[in-house]
Order: sequence, then structure tokens, then C-alpha cells
Amino acid sequence: MASDLIERSSRWLTPQRVRVHGMLLAMCLWSVYAWNFATPGLLDRQGLLKGTDFLHFYTIGSLVLQRRGGDLYDMGAQAELAHKLVPASAGISYLPLYGPQVALFFAPFAQLSYGWALTVWLLLNAVVYLLCCFAVWRRCPNLRDEGTVVFILAIAYPAFFHLIAWGQTSGIALVCFTLSFLALRSDRRLAAGFAVGLVIFKPQLGLAAAFVFVLAGEWKIVLGAMVSAAAELAVAWGFFGKTVMGDYANHLLRLGDVLPLLEPRPYQLHSLRAFWSMIVPWPNVAFWMYFATALVLLITTTFFWRSRAGLGLRSAALLLCTVLVAPHLTVYDLTILAPAFLLIGDWLAGHREKSSSPAIAPLMYLCYALPLAGPLAQGTHLQLSVIAMSGLLWLLTKQGRIEKTDSCLKIAP
Repeated sequence: MASDLIERSSRWLTPQRVRVHGMLLAMCLWSVYAWNFATPGLLDRQGLLKGTDFLHFYTIGSLVLQRRGGDLYDMGAQAELAHKLVPASAGISYLPLYGPQVALFFAPFAQLSYGWALTVWLLLNAVVYLLCCFAVWRRCPNLRDEGTVVFILAIAYPAFFHLIAWGQTSGIALVCFTLSFLALRSDRRLAAGFAVGLVIFKPQLGLAAAFVFVLAGEWKIVLGAMVSAAAELAVAWGFFGKTVMGDYANHLLRLGDVLPLLEPRPYQLHSLRAFWSMIVPWPNVAFWMYFATALVLLITTTFFWRSRAGLGLRSAALLLCTVLVAPHLTVYDLTILAPAFLLIGDWLAGHREKSSSPAIAPLMYLCYALPLAGPLAQGTHLQLSVIAMSGLLWLLTKQGRIEKTDSCLKIAP
């Protein structure tokens, strides 16, 4: 009976129906966003600062301009400066955990007023996100005639909506993973490693890649990642000096002590650690459940990466594993799954008659949409998106053992 339901769900998800769902979702999300932000000044209709997390990046960029590197990990000093720069931000403070290189990146934005800097940042995020989606779509020949559907689904993706609403930095991580995939597709493993190593500014997103590539013996990728990560940190060290870098390291080492401050909305988290923390009331037990399940997924993904499955499926599996095993992953970080959806969709379009896993399409649909249901976890303590992503990853590895070729390896004209 369950198999019949899955079969019907798979057949029900036609391109036409998916297009309509995407259009409705895009209209709902972005009309709400426009209405909420269509207010004079820097506060939205809920009385919250527009851009939310961008204030933190704007503040640390300002510290660079003022040559106050010593305050990069002083929460009080940053809150005081933020209020001075943006009076509407009174009462807002952020836990300083980003690497000093992030402050350097945002220094040019801090030369503008907050409103203009936020506008430029959000536009840049939107352009970069769409370019990444376009670059991967161009390498998916089975989706070549579905450009309109792909575009609609790209702008309707809930994670992209949250990326813009929060003013976050996950778009940069998306660029790194996209460039890594494109380099692997051209068999440039050193360049692929260099691209993925740049994710060191969000180290939790590099955990899965580091584990998989080391155990899989992808030494060129590992070398490239080590070089780029070291170079990124060396630039910060050269500019700020060892004292600031020491402060950064100390804050990372004490991360466990400040997680409650870092994660005030657990229902917006979408990884295995948050999943177990919400359903298991004992922190130590929850941690070991997270550790055990994450280890299983990492080992499974490593074996899958070493298999003869095509690059598209293996890359999609690695991105899913990246999200699931990350110790800290908020809803906007799910933006990095955009290439995974495209690659799986391309595979499905080319294997309509051959797939032995009809549940893949419905599960991908759920993985795409369930971030919207995150607030329900406040009452249920069950993050459904994590279950769906884990199921999709398992089905990909199962199906990949059968597949020997991948249409995404074909060179796009």
C-alpha cells in the first residue's frame, strides 16, 4: 500500500503541477516580504531591523575601517558601535564568532550608510544565487527545456527567501560549492579543493567534505582545500595579527558554552544535532545520538563518493550530508542545496523509466518545501525536514549503486 502511494505521488508531481506550486509559493513569500519591508526607515512592520543579521556584518566591517580589530570578539563594544552607526538597532547584540576574514570582506560595505549597504548586499546575494543556479542548470541537459520551471523554483525556494530576509552569508558558501562542482566536472580536482576550502569562513559547512575527501583518498582535493583555507586565514592573520586570531580560536573552542545564545530559535535549525536536541531532553544522550547518526551518514556518503555513480548524484549526496552533519545549520544555510535539487532533478528527468526508487521525487519535493514547516517543531519537537533529507540521501546512495553513468557529465554546448 505504501509503495502504491509513493508511485501515485511520483506520477502526481508533473512539471506543470510543480510549476504552478512554485509560482504560488513565490508569490506568497515575496509579496509578504515586500509588504513587511515597505515601510519608511529601517524598521519593518513588525518593528524589527531590516536585514536582521546584516547588522553584525556591517558592524564588524566598520571595526576594520576604524582599525579596532581588538574589538572583533567583544560583544559589548560591537553592540555599542552598532547602536551608534544604526540607532534603530538599539537593544540588538550578536555573538561574535565569524573569522576576522569576514570582517575584511564587509569593510567596503561599511563605507556606505546601513540602508544602502544592505540594499547592495541583498542585490548581490540575489544575483550570485541565480548565477549559481544558472551555471548548474546549464550542465543539466535533461532540464534544458525546463528553464522556466527551474527559474520559478529557484526564486520560490524557501531557503533563498530566508537568505534575503536575514541578510546572511550563505550565498558565498553556495558559490564555493558550485565552483567546486564545476571544477570536478572538468576533472580539475586541485581547483575543486581550492573552491571548497574557502568555506572555512563557515567551518561547520566544511566538516562533511573534509571527512569524505580524506577517507576517499581525494588527495588533490584535500591539498587544494588546505591551501585555500590556510591562505584565507593567513590574510586575516597578516592584517589583524596573532592576538585577534587567538581570540577567534578561543571563541570557537568555547562554542559549546554559548550555543543557547547562538541558537535562540531551535525550530529554524535543520541538522541532525538540532533534530536530536529537540526530541531528546538529555543533552549528553542527544549529543551521542547526533554523533552516531552523523558518523553513519558520513561513512555512507564516503562509500558512495568512491562508487561508480555519476558526479551529479555524488555531489548532491555530499551536499545533503553537509547539511545534515553540520553542528550548526540555520534555515538560510539550506541555500547550498540548490545545486543538489537541480542535479537530482536532471537525473530523474533522464531516468523516468529506469528509476527503481520512485520515492526520490516526492522526497525531493518535501526537502524543498519543509523548511517552511520549521515553526511547527516548536510544538512537535520534530524537525520533519531532517527526516526527509536523511531519507533522500539514503535513497540516492541506494540508487547510485545501480547507476554507472550520469548525464551531467556531458559537456553542455
